[in-house]
Amino acid sequence: MTIDRKVIWPAAVLMAAIFTSFVAQASSLPQEKELLRANAIESMVEELGLRESDTPVREMPGWSKPEKVLVLSRGYWELEALQAVAPGVEIVMVESADEAVANVAGAQAIIGYCNEKLFTREPGLHWIQVYTAGVERCLANPGMHGAERVLTNGQRIASPALAEHSIALMMALVRGLDLYHQNQLKGEWRDIGLARGDYMELDGRTMLVVGLGGIGTQVARKAHGLGMRVIATRNSRREGPDYVEYVGLADEVNDLATQADVVVNTVPLTDQTLGMFDAAFFKAMKPTAYFISVGRGASTKTDDLVAALENGEIAGAGLDVTDPEPLPRGHVLWTAPRVIITPHNAGRSDRSWDRLFLLVQENLRRYVAGEPMYSVVDIERGY
Repeated sequence: MTIDRKVIWPAAVLMAAIFTSFVAQASSLPQEKELLRANAIESMVEELGLRESDTPVREMPGWSKPEKVLVLSRGYWELEALQAVAPGVEIVMVESADEAVANVAGAQAIIGYCNEKLFTREPGLHWIQVYTAGVERCLANPGMHGAERVLTNGQRIASPALAEHSIALMMALVRGLDLYHQNQLKGEWRDIGLARGDYMELDGRTMLVVGLGGIGTQVARKAHGLGMRVIATRNSRREGPDYVEYVGLADEVNDLATQADVVVNTVPLTDQTLGMFDAAFFKAMKPTAYFISVGRGASTKTDDLVAALENGEIAGAGLDVTDPEPLPRGHVLWTAPRVIITPHNAGRSDRSWDRLFLLVQENLRRYVAGEPMYSVVDIERGY
């Protein structure tokens, strides 16, 4: 196989090729496999906008070339593929948190887990790679603070799937599919008799994306492709892609909500975003507008959302995240009007795990080599 290193191949094609190579143990030479992997990484970085740290990890306090790394197996995580990028490093695959704690002694890094028992058992842990984009649970551990640790996460890896899920929730609501599905379950063929204007055409309508990060950018791109006008907010700067008409700062969110026909919440959970979608926000929305949430459940005040739905202040909601979570049986959200709920699985797809493995493999290679790493989290900011 001859691969032009200068060509940015479609990430999905490259990921499929590299996983076929690993799983089937194809007879290609090692350098060809490495070239294929490098092309896949480059393409994924380009496609998702993965961020590389400004500082090589070798220049960060506490780094030394690792001798032992623990890895939470995901079933098809290939030990051979990880060893190929970390020669001379002992890689220990574990299947549970208890197994990780039992084997963590002497490890300089752990991939897939973050909890206080690990830090207590092995204070020398320097690099923690979590698989999720959200890091609030990891940062809740006291051992993550006041120590010389490097935290990387899975930010942007699942953003294409999350964006498509957001669009799916929006489309179902604006076409009333949630109501028709209720009729289907009862075996009833009947028109719901919705009033004029209850079926919304999206072309020319306005979407507000709250949190123009990796997920939000993908949502905005897909909404623009549907002919929607897209506006957005982000925490600290106004830059955005050409297909976003206006990027406001966080304190503009309620004013921008007055323009929106659809609001999509993609924010991480921080002190600033906790409970930001509250009664005042929902009152600012149009009564014909829909609220989609794929960020973090605790960014929304659930009682205020329920009140807005019951009082007709908004038209409906599509929720992949809730507060509390899991949403308990009998909770009022299950029966609130015009609500579609999915169990925090919007990021899953046939490609998300492949992207995650590529990120983990590349970050492992970079950590061992002391190079700048991808998706380094600012531990104090929380993202």
